[in-house]
Amino acid sequence: MKVPLLDLKQQLKYLREDILEAVTRVIDSTTYIQGPEVSLLEQEISAYCGVENGVGVSSGTDALLVSLMALGIGAGDQVLTTPYSFFATMGVVLRLGATPVFVDIDPVSFNIDPAAMEEVLSRDHERKIKALLPVHLYGQCADMEAIMKLAHQYNLPVIEDAAQAIGAECPMNGDTGGGMNVQWKKAGSIGLAGCFSFFPSKNLGGIGDGGMVVTHDVAFADKIRILLNHGASPKYYHGQVGGNFRLDPIQAAVLRIKMTYLDQWHRARRDNADRYNRMFTETDLVQNKFLVLPQAVYHRKQQLEGSLNGAGENFHIYNQYVLRVSRRDALLDWLRSQDIGCEVYYPVALHQQKCLGTSFPVQSFPQAERAASETIALPIYPELTADMQEYVVDKIAEFYRQ
Repeated sequence: MKVPLLDLKQQLKYLREDILEAVTRVIDSTTYIQGPEVSLLEQEISAYCGVENGVGVSSGTDALLVSLMALGIGAGDQVLTTPYSFFATMGVVLRLGATPVFVDIDPVSFNIDPAAMEEVLSRDHERKIKALLPVHLYGQCADMEAIMKLAHQYNLPVIEDAAQAIGAECPMNGDTGGGMNVQWKKAGSIGLAGCFSFFPSKNLGGIGDGGMVVTHDVAFADKIRILLNHGASPKYYHGQVGGNFRLDPIQAAVLRIKMTYLDQWHRARRDNADRYNRMFTETDLVQNKFLVLPQAVYHRKQQLEGSLNGAGENFHIYNQYVLRVSRRDALLDWLRSQDIGCEVYYPVALHQQKCLGTSFPVQSFPQAERAASETIALPIYPELTADMQEYVVDKIAEFYRQ
């Protein structure tokens, strides 16, 4: 049996005619830059996230870049972030001449550790750190309640890298008597701004690159709208240097169609994750510590604290289903030899990337490094069948019993 890591052809089967109609509508309109499709998507995404403003941009990377530009981040500044993420999280900081300051991750969620953040912030006596850049990895929010407390304490803006987490929710406002007043908020709606990617492999993916910045702050959104058009306001009058970061209207039209299915796809991914968890638990792989299942930390919080007001359904959207495993690289080769798609997100931690050169201080973040050597992502897309999942689990069990 062949089980791809992602199969967009299955999704396209029931969206094809709607997508062709939408693309044709854009072509016939001859409005190929900005236009109504982009404006409508901005409204729909911002409403979905529970914020007032959305600004479509050319990619998730550019969403991060233009957000830091709008903050005025530049040479001599530092941005506190995670060493365990896609390269863009660090790359945008370096492109602006600023310095990424890393802290280690929580070993359960793989997200940035707020306790480690606090330790670094308490030592930043010169106040070189100008922004916090947490990542909501694999479709599960970082501990935003703790992070926002630090942001308020140190008066720092928070830019959420929510590229993998559109729609993911986390509890906020703390425990105020049995947890009954906890509010669940969506990724991207908590800090100053949230940055999304519409890369085709995301839960909400386009047919090319695309991204969006969402924010409650009207003035911040206006800054981004100027920066994404080369810093011009009005046209041809450039008060600052921006870039060409506009979202393509064809991408916007396709994403508007897919938006109507998004929560349905989230639920399907969660159902697939639950099925994997049951199947793996029925083997001896977990008991014998060959693998560790991914943990939906906010779902567990929900279960422990009982019923919460507005309890979140999207406590995890499973952009990726990631296991910790022993003999990871050998398992990776074995699965691929059995026609099972799998991937490592990410095999090299950011602080170990060669592009940093010798001028960047040698550092060690044990949890990030351990995750880079032990994790593997399995197929989790909505159209994955139970038979395909059973095949994946059986082949992993076979590997460890050899």
